[in-house]
Amino acid sequence: MKYRTLGRTGVKVSCLCLGTMSFGQEADEGAAAAMFHRCREIGINFFDTANVYNNGRSEEMLGKLIAGCRDEVIIASKVHFPTGEDVNARGLSRRHIMQAVEASLRRLGTGWLDLYFVHSFDANTPMDETLRALDDLVRQGKVLYLAVSNWAAWQIATALGISAREGLSRFECIQPMYNLVKRQAEVEILPLAQAEQMGVVSYSPLGAGLLTGKYSSTRQPEIGRLVDNPMYSQRYGLPVYFEIAERFTAHAQERGVHPVSLAVAWVMSHPAITAPIIAGRNVEQLSASLDALNVPMTPEWRAEISALSVEPPPATDRLEEKAGVVYMGAK
Repeated sequence: MKYRTLGRTGVKVSCLCLGTMSFGQEADEGAAAAMFHRCREIGINFFDTANVYNNGRSEEMLGKLIAGCRDEVIIASKVHFPTGEDVNARGLSRRHIMQAVEASLRRLGTGWLDLYFVHSFDANTPMDETLRALDDLVRQGKVLYLAVSNWAAWQIATALGISAREGLSRFECIQPMYNLVKRQAEVEILPLAQAEQMGVVSYSPLGAGLLTGKYSSTRQPEIGRLVDNPMYSQRYGLPVYFEIAERFTAHAQERGVHPVSLAVAWVMSHPAITAPIIAGRNVEQLSASLDALNVPMTPEWRAEISALSVEPPPATDRLEEKAGVVYMGAK
């Protein structure tokens, strides 16, 4: 197992992170335990959950599994999305953050979280209130490092500025969506992380199953996330995504590599990525993602795979600069 330093924290994490969103739903206690122990067996020390995953069941199951090795593992959880019917049981207000962290710690059976992610942006709460509440958690020792998921680069940069100005604990890690068909993070999120020495723990390396080899422009399973889940069917429903998946699957077959292993390895090879989050319903399904560790990815091979996809335009839309065209004085 290779270990990477998480941003500027000094903490070493495995280059793969096990996501536990399936715990308590697709994966029962037996399957969850088998996946956890397989990951520990090969050296994975990084585990990601959230308070809303299966109504807290994911945290409860993970808590039981880490009971005998808590000091050896890095645990991340999250706050933002609704945890109940109450109008205040959501968002990033001080009130909800303080209640949510206590509930997560209780379910996980631990006294601290290594990473605490804000799960999404809350337009109804002033950013400085959220950051001060999070800073209090760090000062209390309930959270070691703060992190952010699903925010735009400008929002993260604004938060970093507020934290620096006010002397607050800052975000040390970003969790963006990133895979071969969803590359928007390359435009500003990943460069921001590199510039600010932030860790990046990306999610959805398989595009909700799109890059597993099961999908093409003419072939789609009758069941699966992209079919059954409206969120994923909306997120990955564009025809061009299926065309990319078809090209990618063909490329993986030509190279004799499982598409799942190659998709994870491609994400893992980006210099800004600390660890992609992998997941599964059982050990058998998880195995192909774990095999990404054995894919001999090179910069040349990464570029070849990237060419199968659509590269997002630069943040300024000045395509001529990316192409190396000399500035001639025109706007």
